[in-house]
Amino acid sequence: MLPIQSIVPLVLLAALLFVTALCILAASGHFPQERRAPALRTAAGTAILFGSLALSLLCLAAGFALALRVVPWYAAVIGGGMAILAAPMALRPLPDRFVDGAGALVGFSAADIALVLLLLVS
Repeated sequence: MLPIQSIVPLVLLAALLFVTALCILAASGHFPQERRAPALRTAAGTAILFGSLALSLLCLAAGFALALRVVPWYAAVIGGGMAILAAPMALRPLPDRFVDGAGALVGFSAADIALVLLLLVS
């Protein structure tokens, strides 16, 4: 049985995995470089692309470290698996202009930061 104090961190961990998967999926559309939007072909665009990926992965590692103190591993596997499987379906209806630009990368990375901060205080 899942302890009551593990429910909020489990939901936040699943949300963190979901948003990180969205960021990775949005970034995967920018490879190879010839397929990138013109704004992301610049040095600043490349920094946004790789910086958002690095930030999302750092947030994911920090979120795992914070959540797995109170969330049982079996609950994390089930919740995380569901979040990862739902990410492609959630990204599909978003506008191409948003997903193909820097907005998705920056937005999903900012959401990762917010979720890690919520895990920190929960």
